[in-house]
Amino acid sequence: MHSRHRLLLCTCPDPETAQALAERLVDERLAACVNILPGIRSVYRWEDAVQQDSETLLLVKTGAERVSELIERLRELHPYEVPEIIALPITEGLSDYLSWVDACTSS
Repeated sequence: MHSRHRLLLCTCPDPETAQALAERLVDERLAACVNILPGIRSVYRWEDAVQQDSETLLLVKTGAERVSELIERLRELHPYEVPEIIALPITEGLSDYLSWVDACTSS
């Protein structure tokens, strides 16, 4: 299965960081749209201890050809030492919307 579009998930420490990252990704045409979901709770293991934090989740829509560059850019801008950046294929969707994603992320 090959999909031309991706949904990236990325957690952020707070809404302000999430907003700044979202604006930068859209401005640089790495993302067509970024949804910001505040108020998530993350439980994870870090440095051999279970941690819990309030975070903000980014849902980033982009084209498959922009994923590597988008991940690299998020890594540069993100305050976490090891940020959560996960890309999932978008296998189906409204064709008009996906065409819009293509138009917004073409370099």
